[in-house]
Amino acid sequence: MTGELEGAGRGKDSHGLKRVLGFRDLTFFYIVTALSLRWIATAAAAGPGTLAVWVTALCCFFVPLAFSVMELSSRFPQEGGLYVWTREAFGDGAGFVAGWTYFMANLPFFPSVLYFSAASVLPVMGARGAKLDEDPAYFSVFALAWLAVITLVNIRSAVAGKWLNNVASFGSWLPIVALLVLAAVAYAHHGSATRFTASAMVPRPTLKDAIFLSTIFFAFGGCEAGSFMGEEIRDARRTIPRALLVSGVVLALCYILGTVALLVALPSSAISGVNGLAHGVHVLCTEVGAPWLEKVLGLLIGLGAVGGAASFLSSTARLPFVAGIDRYLPRPFGWVHPHYRTPWVAIGCYGLAGMVMTVLSQAGTTVRGAYDVLLSMTVITYFVPYLYLFASMIKLQWRSAGEGVMRVPGGAKVAIPLAGVGFVSTAVTIALSLVPSQEEPDKALAAAKVLVGAAVLIGSGAVVYWVQRKKRVAIASAGE
Repeated sequence: MTGELEGAGRGKDSHGLKRVLGFRDLTFFYIVTALSLRWIATAAAAGPGTLAVWVTALCCFFVPLAFSVMELSSRFPQEGGLYVWTREAFGDGAGFVAGWTYFMANLPFFPSVLYFSAASVLPVMGARGAKLDEDPAYFSVFALAWLAVITLVNIRSAVAGKWLNNVASFGSWLPIVALLVLAAVAYAHHGSATRFTASAMVPRPTLKDAIFLSTIFFAFGGCEAGSFMGEEIRDARRTIPRALLVSGVVLALCYILGTVALLVALPSSAISGVNGLAHGVHVLCTEVGAPWLEKVLGLLIGLGAVGGAASFLSSTARLPFVAGIDRYLPRPFGWVHPHYRTPWVAIGCYGLAGMVMTVLSQAGTTVRGAYDVLLSMTVITYFVPYLYLFASMIKLQWRSAGEGVMRVPGGAKVAIPLAGVGFVSTAVTIALSLVPSQEEPDKALAAAKVLVGAAVLIGSGAVVYWVQRKKRVAIASAGE
C-alpha cells in the first residue's frame, strides 16, 4: 500500500506519551524481562553440559538479537518496536502478523509465571503454606489479583509501572547472588554435589537433549520488548545500546553462575525444572544453618516472577496500541488517556486477556486440556516473531540509515551474517520444537496439534488484518 492509505493513522511523534524511561529503568526492565529463575533449575536438571549451551546461546542468539535490536530501534525509534521494524521491511501485513503472534503467544506466560511466584512464597507461610501447595483457588486468586494490580498500575501511570519493574528486578538477580554465596559456603564445608569433569561439561548428543537444550536459547529472549515503548524512552538511541550491554553481562553471569551454584547444591538427577530452584535453596539454607533465609529468598523470587509478568504485560500491550493507531485493530486500542497519558485501552484489554487465560488454566479437566493444547501451539508462535526480527534486520541493510542512526560495528558486512546466525538459531529451535517427547503416545497427533494450533493463531491474525484492511480501504475510498 502506498499514498494516503499507507500513511493513515501514523505519525512520528510520541502520540501524547511520556518519556519516562532512562538508562537505569531500561536496564532493570531488560533484566526482569529476560532473567527467569525457572530457567536456571531447568538448565541445572540437564547437568553440567548445559554450561556450554549457555555460552552457545549467548553467542548465537543473544548477541545477534541485542545488536539487531540496537540498530533497528535506532533506525525506527517509534512506539511498537518489532511491529514497526517488520512493517518497514516487509509491509503492513507482515508487521501486523509479527505483532499479533508475539502478544498472543505471550498470553499463557502470565498464569505460568504467576503460578511460579505463588509457589515461591509458600515457604513464608510455614505449615499453612504447605496446605496451599495443592489448592487451585490459592494459585488462581494469586495470579488474578496480581494481574489486576499490574494492569491498573500501568494504566494509572507510566512512572508507577516503571518503578514496579525496577523494584521487582531485585527479585531476579539478588536471589542468584545469595545462591552463589550459599553455594560457596556449602562447597567449603561439604564439597560439590556435582562433579564438573571435562566429559560432564560436554552436552549429550541425543535428540531428546537437543530439543531441550535448543529451548535454552530463548532464556535470553525479551530484550526486544523494551523497544516496544520506544517513544517512552529518553534519548532512546543512546539509552538502548548501553542498557543492552549492561543487562547482557548481568544475564550471562546470572544464568551461568546460577546453574553452577545449583549443581553445587544438588546433583542434576535430584533437580526438577518445576521446583528445583526452591529445593536447591532449601538444601543450601539448611546446610549453612540459615533456614530463615529461605523465606526471604522465597519472597524475592516471587517478586521477580511478578516483575516478569509486569514487564511483559506493559511492553507487549504497546503492540495492539500501535496496531490501533494504524487502524488494524479497532480505534480505541490506539487511544491515550487524556490525564494519565498511557495507552489505557490496550493495556486494559491485554490485562483482561491474561486474566481469562488464568481462569482457563485452572478450569475443569476439559478446559484444562484445551489450555494445554493452546500452550503447546504457542511454542512456534513465540519463535516466529524472532524470524521476522532477524529477517527485517537483514533486509533493511539495503536501506540507507538516517543521520544519527547507530549501526552494528562493521556495517552491513557484519550485520547480515550476525542476523543470519540469529535467524538460523531460531529456525532450528522451531524445527526441534515440532519433535514430540518420548513420553507422547501418538507422536504424529502431537506434532499435528502443534502445527494446526500455530496455524490457527497465525491465521487468525491474518484474518483480523484482512478484515481491518478492507475497512481502511473503504474509508479511504469514501473520503476521495
